[in-house]
Amino acid sequence: MNGQSSGELSQSGAGSLALLKGLTRDEILEVLAEGFCQHCEARLEKRIRGFSSNKKVSELSLSDNGSQGSAESLSSLNGSECSVPWPRVQLSEPLDSTRTPESVSTQSASEIMLNDGLSEVSSVTGNGLSEEQKEQVRLSQVGRKKDFVHMERIQGKNINVVQGLELHTGVFNAEEQKKIVECIYDLQRMGRKQQLRERTYSEPRKWMRGKGRVTIQFGCCYNYAVDKNGNPPGIIRDEEVDPLPPLFKQMIKRMVRWHVLPPTCVPNSCIVNIYNEGDCIPPHIDHHDFDRPFCTVSFLTESNILFGTNLKIVSPGEFSGPVSIPLPVGSVLVLKGNGADVAKHCVPAVPAKRISVTFRKMDDSKLPYRFSPDPELSGIQPFVISPMIRSPSTWSQNQYQRPVVQSSFLKSMVQQTLHQNSKLVRNKPETTTTTNNSSFLDMTDDFPPLGSSNSRNTQKETRAGSRQ
Repeated sequence: MNGQSSGELSQSGAGSLALLKGLTRDEILEVLAEGFCQHCEARLEKRIRGFSSNKKVSELSLSDNGSQGSAESLSSLNGSECSVPWPRVQLSEPLDSTRTPESVSTQSASEIMLNDGLSEVSSVTGNGLSEEQKEQVRLSQVGRKKDFVHMERIQGKNINVVQGLELHTGVFNAEEQKKIVECIYDLQRMGRKQQLRERTYSEPRKWMRGKGRVTIQFGCCYNYAVDKNGNPPGIIRDEEVDPLPPLFKQMIKRMVRWHVLPPTCVPNSCIVNIYNEGDCIPPHIDHHDFDRPFCTVSFLTESNILFGTNLKIVSPGEFSGPVSIPLPVGSVLVLKGNGADVAKHCVPAVPAKRISVTFRKMDDSKLPYRFSPDPELSGIQPFVISPMIRSPSTWSQNQYQRPVVQSSFLKSMVQQTLHQNSKLVRNKPETTTTTNNSSFLDMTDDFPPLGSSNSRNTQKETRAGSRQ
């Protein structure tokens, strides 16, 4: 090794340890986050795994509003990991598959971390439940509301403009939500350090209330407005962004397995929105470069989404509309039919920090030129549900229906976990104010071309502001 003796190396290592002891946890994480070859990364990961096998790694605070991250690679929904640093790979290359799944045998029924459902082996773990039984228990806890109705008169006809909307609650439990949020914060940190592709991460300057939420997009580069190169809104086929992270692919598998999304429309792209208090999304209809249905998953804070053909602007960041749907954390809102293509939707200023992940399948004719299908997302099939007894037909429109399992054993498990974890979703009254302020809907300002210079300048401003 360049002629260094073992004594010299030993002294060098001791000096490095002394330097590390003088750093804070955040600074140590920064040191470990970049600059290693694959061999060193593998050795470092092995050491961390050995150290943390019987101990949870302490959470590290992000500089962004005290948000929490993690020093260890994050386990996905079935034990595979969203690695940090996340490797930059070409779209045609396979993602890191060297991770070792962790055992789920010691987890209680209320903390079941499922596999991706692709294995045909039905093993029985230490808690006495097979994988199929565990999945049946968790699946039975998902609430599903599909009977949204709001009639509006369009071209002389009364039409249910929210037909096709579906709200699935309890799809991701508290532990899974935590891992997903931690992974997103790690990705945000990487974006700020310019460790993601230029068009993957965008953090525009926040020049007024409601403007400037952070976005991270994977799978395709979607342009919200005409950019400096003259590209119109839609998918820019000759631009590249980073591929879907492993954890996001596990989320997709979960949603297809659990009958949230159809196997005929498996997402191959997504966009992450990170809202600070007061951030919003103005009224719009999603671009038809993306197939229907698509969906959005909510984290951190429950917020409302408004629907209607005529959504009004009350003030910057505030809107009103005839239909207001609360989005609980861990829930998935599916948009298709009139709910996706007739009614507009918007998210008014959020009351606190919020994250959403919108998953969409690109139209085949709009795929990026260098796009290659991910074999991991092919052949996903819905879970075969055992016979269920449906809830009485007297359920009101605003209640979430949970199927009841016939098996007495599984039924007792469901009741136990529902008692421990479930929280009923309560409808909130819709906003009725109709003050107009159309100047706020300046799409060029609200949705700047992703990857613009503003995103880089903001990083310096953010750091400077945090020191003041």
